[in-house]
This record gives sequence, C-alpha cells and structure tokens, in this order.
Amino acid sequence: MEETYLLKHPGVKKKILAGGRGTLPHFPPGTKVLVFHFQTLLDDFERTVIDDSRQVGQPAEIFVGKMFKLEVWETLLMSMRIGEVAEFWCDDIHTGLYPIVSKGMRLIAEGKDPLEGQRHMCGMGNLFHYHSTGFSDLDELMKNPQPLIFIMELLQVGDPMSYHRESWMMEKDEKLTTVPLLHMQGNALVRQRQFREAASKYKEAVLLLKTVQSREMPGDVDYISLGRMIVPLQLNYCQCLLELEEYYEVVEVTTELLHKHKDCVKAYYKRAKAHAAVWNEKEARQDFNMVAQLDITLASLVRKELKLLSERRKCHCFAGN
Repeated sequence: MEETYLLKHPGVKKKILAGGRGTLPHFPPGTKVLVFHFQTLLDDFERTVIDDSRQVGQPAEIFVGKMFKLEVWETLLMSMRIGEVAEFWCDDIHTGLYPIVSKGMRLIAEGKDPLEGQRHMCGMGNLFHYHSTGFSDLDELMKNPQPLIFIMELLQVGDPMSYHRESWMMEKDEKLTTVPLLHMQGNALVRQRQFREAASKYKEAVLLLKTVQSREMPGDVDYISLGRMIVPLQLNYCQCLLELEEYYEVVEVTTELLHKHKDCVKAYYKRAKAHAAVWNEKEARQDFNMVAQLDITLASLVRKELKLLSERRKCHCFAGN
C-alpha cells in the first residue's frame, strides 16, 4: 500500500488498496463513462464516513470530459485500473465543492430534483448564496472546508450510450430531445394502466426540463417557455398519482404548480379530487369552485363533483354515528 502523489496534481495522495486488472484505460475526452463505488471520509481520528454509495444501493457514474463539478474525481478515477480499489487524500483546495456534489447525489437517491432551488449562477455562487444544504454534516463542511479521503473502486469503463444517462451527463439539446420521448413512453404506459411506471417517465421528463430551466434567467422567454412545457407533464404525473391513491403528493405537486400558474384549471381540479379523497372537504370545495370560475364550461362537472362530495360526507357522518 505504497503512498504516492499523483503527478501534476499537488494536494493529492494515493494508496492502492487492491490492484486492478489490465492496463490503464484510454480516455478520449467525452467518450467514456466511469462507473464506480466510493466512500467519502473526514480526515479525523475516527475517519468519519460522510457518504457511501453502497449504502445508497447503486454505483456512481462520471462522463469523462463533461466538467463534473468535483474535477478531482475525474483525475482520481483516470489513475485507476478496472477493479482497482484505492484511497485518495485530497487537500481542501480540491474539496470545496463537495457539499454541493454530495447534496445533489443524495437528492437524486431520494428521487428528487438535484437542482431544485438553485439560482442562475455558478456552483460556487449557489454554495455561498444558501446558508444550508439541508444536511447538517454538509453544512459543517461548507463552514469549515477541509481535506477529505475518498475510497474508490472502479467497476467499469465503457461507451456512454450503453448506460442510462443521468441528467447532468446530457447536453441541453439532448435533454430537450429526450423529454418528448419520455412523454410518449409515459402516455403508452398509462394506456396499459401501468401508472407507477408512467409516473416515473413523467417525473424524469420534468427533472430534465427543470435542469435546463435552471440555466436560464428567470423571466426570459426561454425560462417561461420551459415552465410551460413542464405543466402538462406535472399534470400527467398527478393523474397517475390519483390512480395510485397517493393523494397527499398530488396536493403537494399541484400546490407548487399553482404557485407558478395561478390559472391552471386542471391543477385545481386534480387538487380538488385529492382533497376530496382524504376528506379535506373545505379545501376540495374551494378548488372545485375555482374550476367553475376559471372555466364556465366545466360548471356542470363541478356541480356533480360537489353533489358527490356532499353525499359522501352524509354517508361518512352516518357511518360515524
């Protein structure tokens, strides 16, 4: 386990814990995906573990040449053979952006948008603009940048087209081309009544559009246009959730949507249906009435829904007695 400095990279030390196989892979820029497991540790007496990809249940991926935020990771991995396990000590000059990278990976693992809430600015700008990442250990790293230890195992090096591409791997045009394909796939799954799978497609499309939108200036034509593209996908996603009886998430998503699009009739209707399903009668009536106000042609539908709501309340009260 000889300790060495990586050539041309001061502030980085490497220990090979388990030798890999073959020769070092060749890495033409932008042509390879590195698939790897990693642990991130503090350089303290306990070697406190911050992140562990094996606990998440899936390896991480880097698309070589795509300017991954934590640039040193690309350097570390390109020094490894396939199957190799190595420990890297990195000075704080290389680890300042780790809290942002870690936050994004944690949100992705939770199925959330890794860029949600970020302003239109560089990664370091976002780091200083927000006082909290939402994770106490990462907040501490933001306040006190320090050296970190990365233990990495390089699993695969391959053609990027052979992998499911995460949104941060794609160029803008590729993301915009992928969105309608996901939309069509979602629609096809709905016709087959595979609502959970369809919801996943719609959600993935929304995340791609939000990623593109985060690079535009709020209020600009492109920013507004992308926001409008997101609306039907979110509505389709909510319809799937209604079918899956996940009513509280419907309320959450439609409320977020209505905050940006206050006249979205379908969002009010879907939120009303969700409120009605969980016995939020007052909220359901308010939303149904908004539907009728915004679109007079739906007045008869609203009357039927309100009548049904009253009948359900009577039955519920009778059953309670």
